[in-house]
Amino acid sequence: MKKALLFAVLVTMIGFSAGAQKLDDSKVPAAVKIAFAKKYPGQTAKWENENGQFEAGFKQHGKSMSALFTADGTMTESEVGIKVSELPAAVLAYVKEHYKGAAIKEAAKITKAGGTVNYEAEVNKTDVIFDANGIFLKEVKN
Repeated sequence: MKKALLFAVLVTMIGFSAGAQKLDDSKVPAAVKIAFAKKYPGQTAKWENENGQFEAGFKQHGKSMSALFTADGTMTESEVGIKVSELPAAVLAYVKEHYKGAAIKEAAKITKAGGTVNYEAEVNKTDVIFDANGIFLKEVKN
């Protein structure tokens, strides 16, 4: 019981997140910063650790964006926030059928390094991922 209580106190004090965790700029490898600067000149990023990769969050042309890099500076994907109405019709239909009464809180278009496009709809604190045609791929709990 004491160990469980101590763990709960520590988690509350230092914070805990299963997903991305804020990262001080000094902890981001130089190769990642250089790659980001080449891809997005003039942009300033807020960094997070996303499952062992480095995620740069920033705004470009008034849109929220992020780019994900490996430690050697290889970009693995980029993500841009979009309006819910910009999601493929199949995504909207899937959410309506499988999450009855729930609203899509955020939407994004994800482009993988190889050019593959996915869409993301955040519903009930879950990222629901679809392919470019709006076919369901997976859920990722936030």
